[in-house]
Amino acid sequence: MTGLFEADAPRPLADRLRPKALSEVVGQDHLIGPEGTLRRMLDQGRLSSMILWGGPGCGKTTLARLVAEQSGLAFEPLSAIFSGVADLRKVFERAASRRQTGQGTLLFVDEIHRFNRAQQDGFLPYVEDGTVILIGATTENPSFELNAALLSRCQVFVLNRLDEAAMSSMLERAEKEEQRALPVDDEARRALIAMADGDGRYLLNMVEALFNLGTTEKMTPKKLAEVVQRRLPVYDKGQDSHYNLMSALHKSLRGSDCDAGLYWLGRMLEGGEDPLYIARRLVRFAYEDVGLADPAAAHQALMGWDTYERLGSPEGELALAQVVIYLATAPKSNAAYVAYKAARRTAKETGSLMPPKHILNAPTRMMKDQGYGKGYAYDHDAQDGFSGQNYFPETMSRVALYQPVERGFEREIRKRLEYWEGLRRKRRITETED
Repeated sequence: MTGLFEADAPRPLADRLRPKALSEVVGQDHLIGPEGTLRRMLDQGRLSSMILWGGPGCGKTTLARLVAEQSGLAFEPLSAIFSGVADLRKVFERAASRRQTGQGTLLFVDEIHRFNRAQQDGFLPYVEDGTVILIGATTENPSFELNAALLSRCQVFVLNRLDEAAMSSMLERAEKEEQRALPVDDEARRALIAMADGDGRYLLNMVEALFNLGTTEKMTPKKLAEVVQRRLPVYDKGQDSHYNLMSALHKSLRGSDCDAGLYWLGRMLEGGEDPLYIARRLVRFAYEDVGLADPAAAHQALMGWDTYERLGSPEGELALAQVVIYLATAPKSNAAYVAYKAARRTAKETGSLMPPKHILNAPTRMMKDQGYGKGYAYDHDAQDGFSGQNYFPETMSRVALYQPVERGFEREIRKRLEYWEGLRRKRRITETED
């Protein structure tokens, strides 16, 4: 029930500017524009349960409320942080009662990933029989955080991070609502948008703080930074952004883009990532993507790790930056990685084949009688230090697992392998002739 004086109570600017129609929602045209998927569902009257996945302040809650209004459903909002099984049971009871009178219910669950697996399973019967249309909102990757059974019954819609055009539109609405211009110059206006980092709610909170100053003097970016705080980059070390940024760093290095690699390193460090985790991943990259094209890359990565451990933060982070530069600019080869995977696969396929007897040691008389070590050619005694003997199991054909590339040091390795293969062929020809 609305209180007597509630209508006169002050409301935050973000609440006053909350869109009252889908046409007022910015930045999500791919969903609610003329050809948007969600728009078509509403127009055709075939609304189904869904998961809205997007960053903070991109409009998930607002969108759910507007969908309920446009579809004529009763709106039941819950937060997974503050609600439990008892709250859900009450919602389902009310929804079942409404259903008997012909009215549907839209259950909106904010931060749905906060519910545990058992709680998520509790939605299934009510979603399946149509007691509720479920809209869950999450900032985390649904693939990792939601039950497969629940996901299979919902469509996943990805909401965009608000871009500069969407944020500019919000600033204009704020100025219209307040009937005055923001006290910032053009450069500071752009800086204000950058500070919000795609979060519309955070942007409007900063705007409200600026209006509350009561000044009309236009601020510069420097003055703006003194008045409002920049929003920290969205980064959760234990969740999706942790892996997304590491993937971005890894692929930038693989693509030999030094500047992009440094940027993603900076993003991770600014977000509070453990530098030792980054160091470990850089060592992995050195072996997986640089490999023997530049054997020194692994040494550089290990030295960077060691340097950070010795110096700590912030001095040691320079070592990680240097490793990023070295790895990005090094010649690349994944030949060793591919060879390793192929070796594991071949070993699994061929089973427990014995090594050829001539390369087995024979420490006992019985083993000598069995032919262990018989015919072994000591490579150092051979011409060119290469005997060319077979070291694969006798019943197994020779397999070329390692294929070095024509880049960096692997170019030299390829020459060596080709040289030895030539000697091996000559030995086979000689044996055939004999």
